[in-house]
Amino acid sequence: MVELMTRIGRSVSWRSRRAVRELREGVRGYLINKRYKELHVDRDPRITYPRYKSLDEYIDVEKLKSLDGYLRNKVESYLKTRQCQEFETGLLKQKLLSRRRPGSKIIPLAASTRPFSYHDVEKTDLWKPSEYASDFADLMDFIDTLPFKATARIIIMADDKGRAVTAHRDHANTDVRHEFVWFRTNLDKPFSLQEMNSKKTVDIKSYSAWFDTVNQFHGSDSTGQLAISIRVDGVFSDEIRAQIPTPVCNPASTAALWGVCQVNGIG
Repeated sequence: MVELMTRIGRSVSWRSRRAVRELREGVRGYLINKRYKELHVDRDPRITYPRYKSLDEYIDVEKLKSLDGYLRNKVESYLKTRQCQEFETGLLKQKLLSRRRPGSKIIPLAASTRPFSYHDVEKTDLWKPSEYASDFADLMDFIDTLPFKATARIIIMADDKGRAVTAHRDHANTDVRHEFVWFRTNLDKPFSLQEMNSKKTVDIKSYSAWFDTVNQFHGSDSTGQLAISIRVDGVFSDEIRAQIPTPVCNPASTAALWGVCQVNGIG
């Protein structure tokens, strides 16, 4: 009985410490977001949020859709048989008390040669295929056709229960432009972007997208069913880069500006 009570005490203590740490981190993230809004961060006047750039015209959408059953079976098997890493939103959540670990899992198809840092996600020289990449060979073959000069981080984000993903920002550095393709093999996973002040929301309706992860929130609603998306970071091809407009400030907003140009038929 004494041993049992000791274990319970340790468990409660650990959970209490974790809860306090997460609350402290949540407050820190809330204050960073609040400061962002108060500073009225410079933005290109052409940009309105929420905004994303569909990349469907640059990828083989039919090939992507054909991978749906294959990917679902692979991911379902992994979630049942493997100890997958938990997806974390980071500090910059839209709401203070929202879950930082909403329940979805990550299957990394590329691994970094040094301890993970979010600011390394596009550094192509640091990343190589992970131990899981060969199990997703067909998906990796498709990724090879994406409009990149070179790839870096590659992750599958999945949840067999289709829980909501907490709206968040990836980081707060407006001088950093991360190039990536977010995509999915079906449209079952709802994914949306939200303007930080007005809370206006837009759903991503394309199979693939590039979006500003700094000046707006992003997240997804619950479905109760298997939800899967993939993100590939890296360096876009020269052909793609030649088409990307340059904002007058705030490089992190580049994808949003391109999305505006797309909607207005000028890019």
